[in-house]
Amino acid sequence: MSSGQFRVPEPFNESVRSYAPGSSERSDLADRVAALSASVTEIPMRIGSCDVSTADRRRVVKPHDHRHTLGEWSAGDASHSDAAIRAAAAAWPAWSETPFAGRAAIFLRAAELLSGPWRSTLNAATMLGQSKNVHQAEIDASCELADFFRFNVHFAQELYSEQPRSSPGVWNRVDYRPLEGFVLAITPFNFTAIGGNLPTAPALMGNTVVWKPASTALLSAHFTMQLLRAAGLPDGVVNMVTGDGVTLSGPAVHHRDLAGVHFTGSTQTFNQLWSAVGSRIGSYRGYPRLVGETGGKDFVFAHSSADVEALAPALIRGAFEYQGQKCSAASRAYIPASLWPRLREWLGDMLAKVRVGGVEDFGNFVNAVIDRPAFDRIRSAIDAARHSPDCELVFGGGCDDSVGWFVQPTVLRARRPDYPTMIEELFGPVLTVFVYNDGELDSALAACANDSPYGLTGAVFGQDRAAVADLTRALRHAAGNFYINDKPTGAVVGQQPFGGARASGTNDKAGSKLNLIRWVSPRTIKETFVPPTDWRYPFLG
Repeated sequence: MSSGQFRVPEPFNESVRSYAPGSSERSDLADRVAALSASVTEIPMRIGSCDVSTADRRRVVKPHDHRHTLGEWSAGDASHSDAAIRAAAAAWPAWSETPFAGRAAIFLRAAELLSGPWRSTLNAATMLGQSKNVHQAEIDASCELADFFRFNVHFAQELYSEQPRSSPGVWNRVDYRPLEGFVLAITPFNFTAIGGNLPTAPALMGNTVVWKPASTALLSAHFTMQLLRAAGLPDGVVNMVTGDGVTLSGPAVHHRDLAGVHFTGSTQTFNQLWSAVGSRIGSYRGYPRLVGETGGKDFVFAHSSADVEALAPALIRGAFEYQGQKCSAASRAYIPASLWPRLREWLGDMLAKVRVGGVEDFGNFVNAVIDRPAFDRIRSAIDAARHSPDCELVFGGGCDDSVGWFVQPTVLRARRPDYPTMIEELFGPVLTVFVYNDGELDSALAACANDSPYGLTGAVFGQDRAAVADLTRALRHAAGNFYINDKPTGAVVGQQPFGGARASGTNDKAGSKLNLIRWVSPRTIKETFVPPTDWRYPFLG
């Protein structure tokens, strides 16, 4: 048995490749996109050491070409959830006792495989299955997921090294134990990196996991699971089940060994999970840890001193990258009347150059929304805005589902700050602007801070330093990730830990030590080297 005190390699953020025309990386990725597009990938569940398929087969389609079948996956039922829980329990004794160096090496290897030979595969799967352009896939499926693997290992080592003081003759220490039981990880469609991080962060800390990925992200989830196996993750540590969320999560939430839930998704679903756990709180072995990142209605607030030339591209990128389907997407903006005419002109000029289409054409900036329900929901909101006396359609508004689920980048102007698309999450390429009178800054700030129930991300723009400081104070509780003169998206692991409060979640900051500490149960150990042999204290003499 080794006695060295090992230090993991210093983490670093994976460099983002440009995929410029004529580059080898561009041609390699295009080839992988073509190969995956030309095949039908079989996507089984992975339970313990077994690939599990069912007779209930479902299609994986391209959102930007919904007639094209990319893969077939098996819909599981409650029995598969039960089997995954048993597999997690069987793997727990050995995995929970595996030394940290052994666990860390697996995820460090996964990062190297992902940034090297697996890069094109995960990027291509994300592009095709989730309709992300090449840049959005690169920063997500390759860079952010590799960053999660490397930085989680680094932060875990920091956590383990935090030890208490000892008095003379005593040695105090803390044992950071994994949780007793299994962790249920439920992941969304919009980020392959979230799909990879939510099950593996608890696994790194010695836990075993039942992973339920979104049905609209199963191509990338399948290859993420294959990547983890290639990196050496033992069978049963992460078990992937696919199918209806309620059907599969029910047995887990009702199981006495549920140790935690790691969730990213809608506020409504997380509320339902919390209620289900709360209603059974006396039936568990311990109190389950509930960690959730949920909805967002993210803002950009501009002061009259803002630089329009910086504000306009921040709104274009923040609102319309990945079709506004980011938890952090800029979906509402508060613009002073003095800046609106120039900003409107800038936005119009930029949007005229934005191309919409399939991901196979690397020149398209905006692609398709994820599925039919998303398309119908967004189109309905745009149609309502067209006919509302409280809203004006400024740019865009076109919707076409004949080939793929395409929605044009759309800018609305709300005539009141509590118009529905100013306060309700829409999750699409729609930016709603409220133009406030320059003299009514405080009331606009109050609306930004309080009208929406969410508190995930937000940004302020201004060149007046005192004004920026005032805005920052006024909006202190309105966003867990706050940006000054930048768009409210694009948090980088190790640089901007991500998460929000209010209706946006528990703010346990994915990609930081704050998240990892939720997946351990500390045990304090006190060892006295020379214990007393007399029960009497000196004062009794």
